[in-house]
Amino acid sequence: MIEVSDLRVALPGFVLDGVSFQVAAGEFFTILGPTGAGKTLILESIAGMVALNGGRIRIGGRDVTDLPPERREIGIVYQDQALFPHLSVAQNIRYGLRYRPKAADREARIAALVQRLGLAPLLERGVSNLSGGERQRVALARALAVAPEIMLLDEPLSALDPNFREEIRDLLKSLHRETGITVLMVTHDFAEAHFLAERTAVISSGRIEQVGPVAEVFNRPVSPAVAGFVGMKNIFEARFDGCVARAEALELTLSGPADPECRFVAVRPEDVELFGQPPDTGGGAVNGFSGRVTRIDHQGVFCDVRVRCNGMIWQSILPTGRLMAEAIAEGVDLWLQVPPEKIHVM
Repeated sequence: MIEVSDLRVALPGFVLDGVSFQVAAGEFFTILGPTGAGKTLILESIAGMVALNGGRIRIGGRDVTDLPPERREIGIVYQDQALFPHLSVAQNIRYGLRYRPKAADREARIAALVQRLGLAPLLERGVSNLSGGERQRVALARALAVAPEIMLLDEPLSALDPNFREEIRDLLKSLHRETGITVLMVTHDFAEAHFLAERTAVISSGRIEQVGPVAEVFNRPVSPAVAGFVGMKNIFEARFDGCVARAEALELTLSGPADPECRFVAVRPEDVELFGQPPDTGGGAVNGFSGRVTRIDHQGVFCDVRVRCNGMIWQSILPTGRLMAEAIAEGVDLWLQVPPEKIHVM
């Protein structure tokens, strides 16, 4: 449904270069990346709002690279909703219809959309008098009112407080399931991609680093940039010899032989095990090291714990209850262990 081939956009101080990916018809696809990576620029290129320096864009097999935005049959929802403050909710929803031929079922479709999004009581209200969640629902209604082939979402949840964020996230999932519309969403939050999307692309500094199923990107990142973005906070340069990785002063046993061309090991913080004293393994612990706690950040029911082992800083996540039960505190010596099967090599 969406084909982006060798997209290039050059702006002062930033270049989006060689961006290629495909989104299947009816798919919910996300582009992940940090602020400034080029995510919104990709959306605006697809929507026809940015002049390209190279590459082609096809929608449904139709080359739209040189078409104006109104002829691309795309709906777009921005992070800040971009609603017209001088118009009512009803006028905002119907704004894009002036650019579309009048369909026989248009009024019935708009009425069903308003009902589905719970906007009927708000139609005559000004948008400045709405909550964040209500404004986001109006923005979704306006984008869907023109019956677009695809919908582009620019971080639609990031500006919302936690309660509204969960509401709109669930609404997006159910709307996609009910309508079967093709959705391309950009976000910096991997949890959103994990909940909503089948596949994702990770972008860094204007270049696509990896494209694939969300679970594959999560579990098998192809570069340190992707690994760090999906939460593998323990990333170290290493040298490999068969089933052994040597990272700084530590020697790690792997679950299988590594390609000698690999250069990094990565471990998710939840896979770094901490014990008040060495566990009784009967035959010696594999990848077990003594260390000292250098920092603890309390996050409610969980804590982020940093441990120094032979000059290397490891990050772990522990339930707060276990932290207290084992008297783990800053400055305390403990035992750190990394299961070989949890070590990812790149």
